[in-house]
Amino acid sequence: MKELAVFIKKEFRHIFRDGRTLLILFGLPVAQVFLFGYAITNEVKDATITVWDQSHDVMSRKLVTKILATDYFKLAGVAENYADISNGFRSGRHMLALVIPPDFARKFQQHEAQVQLLLDASDPNMANLLANYASGIIANFTRQELRYAPSNQIVTEVRMTYNPELKGVFLFVPGVITVILMIVSTLLTSIALTREKELGTMEILLVSPLRPGIIVIGKVLPYLLLSFLNAILILGLGFTVFQMPMAGSMPLLVLELILFIIAALSIGIFISTKTASQQVAMMISLFALMLPTILLSGFIFPIDSMPWPLQWLSNIMPAKFFIIIVKGIMLQGVGLEVLWRETLVILAFILVFTVASIKNFTIRLA
Repeated sequence: MKELAVFIKKEFRHIFRDGRTLLILFGLPVAQVFLFGYAITNEVKDATITVWDQSHDVMSRKLVTKILATDYFKLAGVAENYADISNGFRSGRHMLALVIPPDFARKFQQHEAQVQLLLDASDPNMANLLANYASGIIANFTRQELRYAPSNQIVTEVRMTYNPELKGVFLFVPGVITVILMIVSTLLTSIALTREKELGTMEILLVSPLRPGIIVIGKVLPYLLLSFLNAILILGLGFTVFQMPMAGSMPLLVLELILFIIAALSIGIFISTKTASQQVAMMISLFALMLPTILLSGFIFPIDSMPWPLQWLSNIMPAKFFIIIVKGIMLQGVGLEVLWRETLVILAFILVFTVASIKNFTIRLA
């Protein structure tokens, strides 16, 4: 027993001296609890809304104030026509638009009032949720103003844009394309250089006349072709099996696919230059990237409803910007005039991780 106690004591000392073990043991669970606890939510908070008030009377202003007084919506701007609303959807300025027709106050007193809710249904689950929230607020407003009138006194017309049938696959396919390309491309290249280290062939690369940049590019290009073929396969299934629409430019979509694949591959190469074994590289690629990519990209859970630290963290996820690009091209038919910011962000990821990989490989060469 004494020997066992000494051995256990030694193991505890070994564990507490190993910072990586402590990080996995205590840091990872805490991070996952916060990530799951705050990111996994379908609650609406601060959803952007644009108002087109054609009445500008006391009752219309009261209704708008009632909607904005909740935590569910925040004002994105005002519109003057349907073109303003359409442009707002295409640019991502708002998620919902409220249209109040002329002479609203008189029609309200005569129980003939109508309003219109326009929603971006490229995310059908969120669109349904927003419609229900807004309709509930409007019904509550009616009960307060007309105490003895039925709660549905204001007729609310709900119109879904880009996905009027609320097909969930229109959200599913862009998200799956993004997650698969991100994980597979990163995983493939993350083990590229670590395989050389484990097989003992790294020395051949180190003494070769090839410069670090050439070695890194040579490692990336074969996986770029394979990942691109993978993307084309997924897109083909989306078009043929799930009947995904293609409202925008196919050449632009292909170009954006290539850029995103290069970004994912550059992250994988960077991981491979920082790790010494394929096992560690695979663990980082799968566990450190998979959960954040799924949870913080806007694929399943709305980013706007997350706490601001997670919203900030989502900005370092390339998947977030690529999902916006894919949905914008395929569902909304927008081009670079709208998606140029997201495209520049992905280009920045490529530049940063490619330069970091080459620099890190150069340090190892030294």
